Amino acid sequence: MGAFELKQAATQSYAAERLNPDFGFYLKNSRLLVSRQSAWQHIEIFENEQFGRVMRIDDCFMTSERDEFFYHEPMVHLPAIAHQGVRRALVVGGGDGGAVEELLKLPDIERVVLAELDAEVLCVAREWLAQIHRGALDDPRVEIRIGDARDFIGQTDESFDQIVLDLTDPFGPATDLYTVEFYEACRRALAPEGVMSLHLGSPIHLPQSLKRIAASVRQVFPVFRPYLQYVPLYGTLWCMAMASESTDPAHVSIEEVDARIASRGIGSLQLYNGAVHHALLAQPNFVRELLAEPAMPLRRGETLGEVRNPADLPTVVIQSA
Repeated sequence: MGAFELKQAATQSYAAERLNPDFGFYLKNSRLLVSRQSAWQHIEIFENEQFGRVMRIDDCFMTSERDEFFYHEPMVHLPAIAHQGVRRALVVGGGDGGAVEELLKLPDIERVVLAELDAEVLCVAREWLAQIHRGALDDPRVEIRIGDARDFIGQTDESFDQIVLDLTDPFGPATDLYTVEFYEACRRALAPEGVMSLHLGSPIHLPQSLKRIAASVRQVFPVFRPYLQYVPLYGTLWCMAMASESTDPAHVSIEEVDARIASRGIGSLQLYNGAVHHALLAQPNFVRELLAEPAMPLRRGETLGEVRNPADLPTVVIQSA
């Protein structure tokens, strides 16, 4: 989090992200396609030879055409395959449409609500990120709700089989969506045996924040399963999690995962299968130890000390020799 510039030659431009004060990475910005300041955040789309079109929000890389499946597939399909058949789903955030597109691959899906704070994200995605959402944002089964997801979840009488929290980093308005209070509201909105997935962050560059978010989910849900995935665009190992009242993805065998994928006719998967399902759930020792350490759950109004608003960080300029 936090922008820095890399200057190599006058004819080349780079977009970069600082993950913490000591670690970051950059992408070549071949062509800037759009740059907009909404009421909430700064949104950019640029082209990169490695990743295709890339979306950046408040100087943080969000998604790209060529690596989005590294996180959209695990976020959606690991919890969905553990469920007996997802019919109604809610996506919080996810205005790029990638999570919605994955949910629409489920054969029983009847309704997807997309609760996105910023209408401008949807406008930009519709215009520039068709290779990610593939028309899902305009599917008749999808209802788009613009506004604060806390209000929607707090007021809805609808129950969902699956909730996907596809959020921006936990600073600013997004912070409250990582709290005990918000997870309690999500639990009330889940149907019996319903499943929820979310980002915990990176155990490499923000381990203390990951612990607090995990502690917050654990306080609310009896079943909590963290899982790990390397995400190229994020430049690091990334931790997600599934939570539920009773559904446990660890109880579904490799063979059963593959059988459910086949019997449900879920196609166009570039990453997820039975072996990957269990590989995602495997934890290296340092992550086990990290998650075993005590941590204070995050409450509404609190902030995560490690996570900084990029606007508050000084610019770092790296000049090559």
